[in-house]
Amino acid sequence: MTSKMELPADIMMDLPRVTMVGNLHIYIENHKGLLVFKDNELRLLLKQGQLLIKGKSFVLKTILPEEILLEGYIEEVLYLNE
Repeated sequence: MTSKMELPADIMMDLPRVTMVGNLHIYIENHKGLLVFKDNELRLLLKQGQLLIKGKSFVLKTILPEEILLEGYIEEVLYLNE
């Protein structure tokens, strides 16, 4: 269906889109809410599971209902299927 309508699969299937610039910036779209924010951890609720980001010196540069821009030193990005 997504190929016939020429729409991206992440939009049609309600999936998160994660864009990283090196290990300094991470932009997450289509999340369902912020669960935890610390200077070394960010945890987001997804439609299925959670996204866990670990690192150092985190700063939330942008936070919107379905978008987050995080800056800092990113060490790990984990998808938790809980």
